[in-house]
Amino acid sequence: MKLQKENLLLYAITDRECIGDRDFYREIENALASGVTILQLREKNSDTEALIAEAAKIKEICKKYNVPLIINDDVEAAVKSGADGVHVGAEDMTVAEIRKKVGADFIIGATAKTVEQAKAAETGGADYLGVGAVFPSPTKKNAVRITAEQLKEISSAVSIPVVAIGGLTYDNIDIIANSGVSGAAVISAVFGAQDIKAAAEKLKKKLTKLLNTDLV
Repeated sequence: MKLQKENLLLYAITDRECIGDRDFYREIENALASGVTILQLREKNSDTEALIAEAAKIKEICKKYNVPLIINDDVEAAVKSGADGVHVGAEDMTVAEIRKKVGADFIIGATAKTVEQAKAAETGGADYLGVGAVFPSPTKKNAVRITAEQLKEISSAVSIPVVAIGGLTYDNIDIIANSGVSGAAVISAVFGAQDIKAAAEKLKKKLTKLLNTDLV
């Protein structure tokens, strides 16, 4: 699946702790049915084989809603599961190395915290950037914070789309207005909600207005 800028509006990242004892796959489908435009499967405690099996199941749900599935960090699992792409951090395999291994339509997202990192990822063949942390995040307690001004600076320095990430919620997400980003990546703002359907729908509507997109 070729990435479209519109796919990045509401970027949801899975977290089993947030979902708790609720059905993991059902809640993913609830999120996709109600506004999530791209999904990242983030399983830090799974080995590659387990991740491949799980991603293959989730891919079927994503296909139903025409939502791209991205795998966090594990390139092998992303390719073998049939996922649409992978997202890598600055400490992982470089974007250029990954691009040599995968096709042109395979989506590569990269984390960037500086203009230099952003430009390097774009040059290497990244399709989008995840930039943050805008606010402290419970899933990444040691994440380096960036200001709204830095977010805008990075967005302006590259031609590929940028997604803001890090502690973003319905109540504080206004900070990304006029920053040049294409969307917001969230974890608890969707999967930590008691009513995931309602949370995704509400957040998508706000992002659509905030970022002046044509999505409804």
